[in-house]
Amino acid sequence: MRFLRIGPLGSERPALLAEDEAHAYDLSSVTGDIDGDFLSRLLSHPDSWRDLSSRAAAGEFPLVSLAGVRVGAPLSRPGKVVCIGLNYRDHAAETGAAIPAEPVVFMKAPNTVVGPDDEVLIPRNSTKTDYEVELAVVIGRTARYLETPAEAAGVIAGYAISNDVSEREFQLERGGTWDKGKSCETFNPLGPWLVTADEIADPQALGLRLSVNGESRQAGSTADMIFDVAHVVWYLSQFLVLEPGDVVNTGTPAGVAMGRAGTPFLQPGDVMELEIDGLGRQRQQLGKA
Repeated sequence: MRFLRIGPLGSERPALLAEDEAHAYDLSSVTGDIDGDFLSRLLSHPDSWRDLSSRAAAGEFPLVSLAGVRVGAPLSRPGKVVCIGLNYRDHAAETGAAIPAEPVVFMKAPNTVVGPDDEVLIPRNSTKTDYEVELAVVIGRTARYLETPAEAAGVIAGYAISNDVSEREFQLERGGTWDKGKSCETFNPLGPWLVTADEIADPQALGLRLSVNGESRQAGSTADMIFDVAHVVWYLSQFLVLEPGDVVNTGTPAGVAMGRAGTPFLQPGDVMELEIDGLGRQRQQLGKA
């Protein structure tokens, strides 16, 4: 299933994408939102996934056209956004960093999460705003001290596209941790859909692509992760408690502006387009904060 949230910012309604991808079933009668509580309930009762799909097919929920309708982030504000840096060998190489022996962990402010097509704002005094297409993992069950990576499958509700927008000067040249270069407003477009884990046969076999103004900048595969999804979720659970509704950004392949000739950082008016196999597409225009 592919969940989404539709409507104006702050007034999104929970929905289930129809097969034609041009319509969605309004799930307002089932849940107030697509959030951690909803995902936890579904994961705790596997039959509820099939029941929800059957009820939609039977016409129990209103069918809404998506034409001209804003699509928000497919998850209400997460409790936390945990990120893995330098998780693709080619990206580590282009930044001049060594291959990490353990996952590099940092955080983004939860209020960076916006819709997949919402405007992204270049921060004031920024000259080095960058893009990063990433596979986002959405947690659906509490993960605390998982014993093996194999247990990670039982706590993952689904996957989505994430754009880990970054300000490189703030991140790398202003001292301290990376977080202040990662947590500027609008710096985490998410969606358009939350695709349930059962629909993704292998999260390590997904192509990721990003273009700026129609020019291809990133083209990679999750097969090239240094630490795969299962390992990342297991690893994080040794240091912090992952809760339903949390988001884990799993890293980006090569091609970011920081690693390209001429460092073509983002400018107001630029348009970013992202896609990951099976997870849909995003499109954002850059504005000024």
